[in-house]
Amino acid sequence: MSVVALTLLAVAGGLSACGTQGISLSKSNPDYRGAVLFRDHCSGCHTLAVVGAEGSATSIKDRVKTNGPNFNIRKENVQQVLYAIRNGGFSGAIMPEKMVVGDDAMDIAKFLAAYSGLQAQKVPSVNITLSTK
Repeated sequence: MSVVALTLLAVAGGLSACGTQGISLSKSNPDYRGAVLFRDHCSGCHTLAVVGAEGSATSIKDRVKTNGPNFNIRKENVQQVLYAIRNGGFSGAIMPEKMVVGDDAMDIAKFLAAYSGLQAQKVPSVNITLSTK
């Protein structure tokens, strides 16, 4: 088989694998645009199952400098996301400032506020009664 044929076969195989873990929201969902923007601009460094993003480190020994927070377990609100987008995260060390702006930033913020933290561990609460003796 020629080198060109092998290359084309490899590219076709790679393209068919793309999107197997795509966005799991319907296109009619009001957060769909934010999901697409998150996938396109944030998934290289952040993990979030609803868009098939796996950018966060799964092990400290495999961590690289660009691994961002795992939003499956980390809950965010709109204001936190907008702050991070404007300022390059919370430490300012890695994430570029203003990767998206305006309506794009707001759509990502609303999407992330709605879908982040869905796999966070729930800590059971215990009622404690204090003695008054």
